[in-house]
Amino acid sequence: MGQAVTRRGLLGAGLAGACSAAAHPMPSTMTLAAAPFDARLVVIILRGGMDGLGVVAPYADPLWADYRPSLADASAMGDLDGFFGLHAGLAELRPLWNRGELGFVHAVSTPYRDKRSHFDGQDLLEAGTGQAAPEAGVRDGWLNRLLGAMPGTVAETAFAVGMDEMRVLRGDAPVLQWSPQADVALTPQAQVLLEQVYARDPLFAAAAAEAMDLAEAIDREKLTPLANGLPREPLAAFAAERLNEGTRVASYSLTGWDTHKRQAGSLNRALARLQRSILSLHEGLGGNWERTAVIAMTEFGRTARENGSRGTDHGTGGLMVLAGGALRGGRIYGDWPGLEEAALYDRRDLMPTADVRAYAASAIQGLFGIGRSTLEGAVFPGLDMGGTPGLAL
Repeated sequence: MGQAVTRRGLLGAGLAGACSAAAHPMPSTMTLAAAPFDARLVVIILRGGMDGLGVVAPYADPLWADYRPSLADASAMGDLDGFFGLHAGLAELRPLWNRGELGFVHAVSTPYRDKRSHFDGQDLLEAGTGQAAPEAGVRDGWLNRLLGAMPGTVAETAFAVGMDEMRVLRGDAPVLQWSPQADVALTPQAQVLLEQVYARDPLFAAAAAEAMDLAEAIDREKLTPLANGLPREPLAAFAAERLNEGTRVASYSLTGWDTHKRQAGSLNRALARLQRSILSLHEGLGGNWERTAVIAMTEFGRTARENGSRGTDHGTGGLMVLAGGALRGGRIYGDWPGLEEAALYDRRDLMPTADVRAYAASAIQGLFGIGRSTLEGAVFPGLDMGGTPGLAL
């Protein structure tokens, strides 16, 4: 993956080292790339295995409550279509649903089965392969291969927020990265120290000044609430800013979805951040929201039944979240398999009925006009899109 030194990049390199005492790394990564077209794509990796049965719950099926005596609360679900309900943690997204700018795909998964390892599951999700990436001989990520299939794609300043690498964008296509911090505000003493360190070098002095201005801007951004009063999600807000300029593809991750214990609280917290992320993109993009597709994917779902710790364990079939004015929302996609024990995968997990890659490919096909053969061969090797419905307007 190509990388160039920019003045802003100093904040993620030398300046970040000098400020380490006052800064803490964010537990996620964001990467952006630019291309000569108007559509925008945001891919959010939900790390930890999101409980789709808790987020978009089949509350009208009595088995759901039977399987989850302490977790299932139908009264707390906002009805979507008479059968599925939306978790209260995403209630502020209801207006997007009503306008057809929010949707979901149920019972999807990668081809990964049975081992239920976060590391392997995420690796395969981001590689976009039909089998474990090393076995497939693939070292890059599907989003990078997509960029390689787009004529005229060029590198734009790219920002890797946190310490994690986004495998989904690893590869030969030109993508830059940057690693800022969760709290990069400098004390007056630290600013004086940096000014003295860089005083004799005009280039570094100018770069340091810009980096400190950027740090202050990021700190102000964290304190600026959304129009509805909710806190702004910094990763999404920054992505929206770049997408309004030259960037056209962005990817970052949100953690906190591994809900083995006391799921009610941990899922609420994770959903609050996802909700703020989508709302921050919506508000920050303004008129460009109509040209944007947001795809949130997770490595696998969770068990149909809750465990003894009032949580759920690693499962198989999961949920995909779709948002943006460029997608056909207001509906729940997927072939619902049912919750009867015989219909569950291994009698424990929601049965996957579709490949999550097929729905990602469908959105990309409509958004960028990428041919099906390229999607099934180069971007997602081994994929059969079958009769996957079109997601893009």
